[in-house]
Amino acid sequence: MTVFIRAALVAAGIGFALLTGVAGSVTTADAASYQGRASWYGPGFHGRKTASGERFNMNAMTAAHRSLPFGTKVRVTNKRNGRSVVVRINDRGPYSGGRILDVSKAAASRLGLVASGTAPVTVTVIR
Repeated sequence: MTVFIRAALVAAGIGFALLTGVAGSVTTADAASYQGRASWYGPGFHGRKTASGERFNMNAMTAAHRSLPFGTKVRVTNKRNGRSVVVRINDRGPYSGGRILDVSKAAASRLGLVASGTAPVTVTVIR
């Protein structure tokens, strides 16, 4: 994918996020960065089809975002403890509670947010 097309896709995602109020804050340097709350999902959805058509695997490093293209990789950093993971967007959501991202149980475990259910995060688009 050319740099121009990639930049246009990122810009479109940022524009959509701003219009819909999905992003708490957005910065555009080399990569888009969103701040807000993340939650996790797992057992009740394991094995079901995601919006991208693949089966959800709660043990994979994946996440749901409202507008980023499927396949986009993002770095998620828990602002409470500094832990971070890279996840691939393969689903749509979250649709409640003003959250910006739903991560798989595996990602939530590495981020240290399984017990609390949600956490303040920074989400940075990698590619």
